[in-house]
Amino acid sequence: MDTPSGTPSARVADPVTRPLRPTHRRRMMTILVLTIAVGAGVLATAQDETAPEAAAMARLASRTLTLDAFAVDGAYVAVGERGHILISTDGGETWQQQQVPTRTALAGVYFHDRNLGWAVGHDSAILRTVDGGTTWELVNWAPDDEAPFFDVWFSDADNGVAIGAYGGFHETTDGGATWSSRWISEDDWHLHKIARSENGRLYIAGEAGSVYRSDDDGENWVTLPTLYQGSYFGVVPLEGDSVLIFGLRGHLFRSDDAGESWQELETGTVSMLTDGQQMADGTVLITGLGGTVLTSSDDGHTFALHQQANRRGISAAVETGDGALLLVGEFGVKTAALTELTTGSD
Repeated sequence: MDTPSGTPSARVADPVTRPLRPTHRRRMMTILVLTIAVGAGVLATAQDETAPEAAAMARLASRTLTLDAFAVDGAYVAVGERGHILISTDGGETWQQQQVPTRTALAGVYFHDRNLGWAVGHDSAILRTVDGGTTWELVNWAPDDEAPFFDVWFSDADNGVAIGAYGGFHETTDGGATWSSRWISEDDWHLHKIARSENGRLYIAGEAGSVYRSDDDGENWVTLPTLYQGSYFGVVPLEGDSVLIFGLRGHLFRSDDAGESWQELETGTVSMLTDGQQMADGTVLITGLGGTVLTSSDDGHTFALHQQANRRGISAAVETGDGALLLVGEFGVKTAALTELTTGSD
């Protein structure tokens, strides 16, 4: 099991054993897969469940386990454990915890513009804000399904996708007010991350070596061949049909034909890789457990390893547009320049 030493035991994808189908709920998950990485029909808008407890306001919320972040129009938004949603409007100098109607762990966040955004997480929770994160509405919540969401992405203000455990693929055409579910493959591997390339292709990285691509805005999906049967936690589309996938034990692969063939790249680490992006200056940045930072200055052909001195897991790194990076992970939230990360300073 690729769980960090000293963290709670939880399920990580077995690269050999085929999981049971969704109807056989013996594969119990106690925490989010991404929580491991850094700490470690129609779904109605109202559920027939007892209402969830609201997130407790915590003085040190910005220092607790945080799983994803987004930067939009000068505002930073971060989400994490216990239903914490944090917003900064001063470049990350100060953070305000928001009132949130659930205390379940939140793993993904996406904003269409400064006002309209969504967050997803455990207990099949989907939250929506229309006022820039000041208030949040719980539009979906189904704890009995035992199927957390891991990522959320929208193509415009109305059309979006939430993905998660057991092949969970959920769509909305009304801005997230209602959601429908369907299968995109015959398997039920967890779906961890979704990303769109500049040429319009969509990619999903999942467990047990599963990677999917759509060439028609998510209407149809094909399963791509891969070289590794462990889990992938991130996908970074590059220019044209080039794309990177990465995940367990430092495995990183590159394709230059939209995922039809792959080559493995050297990373110099066996740490779990959790998130990545191509920055405005062309630098490709990938982060992971143990303070792992990988950078490429040649469009993702080769990577240099920069091990952070504090060895604290980074779950996501977001370019903020003002020359800085917003980092989230087991340390909470912080900002740093890329040069700070590449010299190993905290």
